[in-house]
Amino acid sequence: MPDRLKTLTRYTIEEEHRHPGSSGEFSALVNVVATATKIIANQVTRGAIVGSGGEEPVSVSRRLDVLTDEIMVGQTQWTGHLSGLLSEQRAGALPLPATQRRGKYLLAYDALDGSSNIDVNLPVGSIFSILRTPRDTPDGASDADFLQPGVQQVCAGFTLYGPATMLVITTGSGVDGFTLDREIGAFVLTHPRMRIPEDTSGFAINAANERFWERPVRRYVQECLEGLDGPRGRDFNMRWVASLVADTFHILTRGGIYLYPRDTRNPARPGRVSLLYGANPIAFIVEQAGGAATTGHDRVMAVAPVEVHQRVPFIFGSRTEVLRIERYHREPDAGPSFDSSLFGNRSLFRPARHDQRT
Repeated sequence: MPDRLKTLTRYTIEEEHRHPGSSGEFSALVNVVATATKIIANQVTRGAIVGSGGEEPVSVSRRLDVLTDEIMVGQTQWTGHLSGLLSEQRAGALPLPATQRRGKYLLAYDALDGSSNIDVNLPVGSIFSILRTPRDTPDGASDADFLQPGVQQVCAGFTLYGPATMLVITTGSGVDGFTLDREIGAFVLTHPRMRIPEDTSGFAINAANERFWERPVRRYVQECLEGLDGPRGRDFNMRWVASLVADTFHILTRGGIYLYPRDTRNPARPGRVSLLYGANPIAFIVEQAGGAATTGHDRVMAVAPVEVHQRVPFIFGSRTEVLRIERYHREPDAGPSFDSSLFGNRSLFRPARHDQRT
């Protein structure tokens, strides 16, 4: 292999060498997680073939939700680097078997983010967060051990299963992207030092939820929709993939902002994105790439978790846009009134500006 091709294994070892006294456990753990995502990538690309022929009619996405979680557990619990795992698919923290040596790290993950996209062959991914174990855990980690704010993360990453399988990772010193080279079976560094472009003309939001948005979000979206003739003075594009990892990768490479804001449907459940294995790892990556991540009111990684499956509003992307939305939340009564749908009043074709008409 040409020396210019840096594999993930080489990358993690070199990163660990920067810290004198490192044991090698961390680099080994990251590579084990990467191996799990390679196996998941193989299963995802098989689509409906996975588990076909069973007696019970179960959707492809549900079969893969269960299978990918089992893959992540099976690949990581034996390594001796972990004291516990936390998964979206399980009620609470999963302590390691008594026969396994326990390590100093915790792994929180969503093995198949956006799994509903599987049934329609759209992008999906895996998200993971690595924390240090806050205490000795002779009996294995408990839920309480995972209740750490995002600033305590030592590593975060996601894998995108698209036309190419990509792994994006940060250890707190920038963001690097790797592409799976199937010929050699290794992730190869292809996107070093990823940075979110500061200027953006794109936003990602589920427009179907418009009637539940709070006023600051409606104000922001209206300004984007008004385009060149509005206060922003430029046209915006809107997209929504319903896959957090796909939208994140798009923002990392093209810029933009992602909004899954607080809404008014259920005051007891104002957020929709999991904090520990969704918002926190993505926020860590975004901040390390020069962006920002907020709940609308607070920095995501400063939120103190109160339970392992806690969900929060999540807005992230180009820093200037995120700061604008935070400002709108501090002045919620400012801006125009909204008596009807923002989208219902918009033509698909923007009329010519007054100074361009003949």
